[in-house]
Parts: sequence; C-alpha cells; structure tokens
Amino acid sequence: MGYIEDLREVVGNRPIMLTGVGVGVFNETGEILLQRNLDGRWGIPGGFMELGESAEETGRREVLEETGIEIGKLDLVTVISGAHTHTILKNGHEYYSVTLVFVSNDIRGGELKADGVETVDVGFFNLQKLPEDVNPMIKSMILQYVSNQ
Repeated sequence: MGYIEDLREVVGNRPIMLTGVGVGVFNETGEILLQRNLDGRWGIPGGFMELGESAEETGRREVLEETGIEIGKLDLVTVISGAHTHTILKNGHEYYSVTLVFVSNDIRGGELKADGVETVDVGFFNLQKLPEDVNPMIKSMILQYVSNQ
C-alpha cells in the first residue's frame, strides 16, 4: 500500500493536502509529450509524491510509469496551489494539491507506450496542433510557457 492509501485509513474522507508533480517533456523538434487519461482528456504526465521521494524523482518516475520515456534534467516552471485545487473523488475522498510543474527536454531513452492503467494513449504533439480534448488548465500552462520562451 502507498502513502496516500495508508493516510486514508487514518483520516477517512476528510480533506488532506497532497504534493504532486507534472512534467512537460519536449522532444528535439519541440513537440510536447501528452498522455490521455482514463477520463479521456489529454494532459502532461504526473502524479503524487511518495514519502521520502524528491519532486524530481517523482517527475521522472511518473513520466516513465505513464509513458515509457526516461528523462533526466528537470527545470521548475511553476507551482500550482490554492482553493481551486480542491478535488472530491467519486469515492468521497477530498484533497487540495500543491503541484510542482517541471519541464524537460532531456529524453534519455525508453519506449513510448501507454501503461494501460492510468494512461490509455501517449504521443508527442506539435504545439500548434494540440488535441481538442486537452485538459484546459494544462493547455493554458503549455501556451503560457511557450509564449514566455
């Protein structure tokens, strides 16, 4: 069992704060790696930290688990937090998230493939031709990041 599951056994459905990481991975032609979640929307790879794990370790682990791609160097872009991150899951669990968003263009290997558990499809996309069903918050962050480069 992981940290979040252990914590839920103690606190039940009460709101908790979770720390997560999202990673925008860019290939050598400037395309961004996106993954389609079980809800059908596209977004960047990411997930919640485990105890003792650094934010960078979390980012690398999540990218590898969800997309099959190994990455190296990560650069911090922004931190997302606040009341708008409040989430209530179908099972009644509530949380607020603090999400560190990184970018990486340091692809070191791996084979691009969806894990079939959290991710049903993966691919690199031209920034001018993003899928229509990209998570709106993620799309906004991508476009803001690119315009600041």
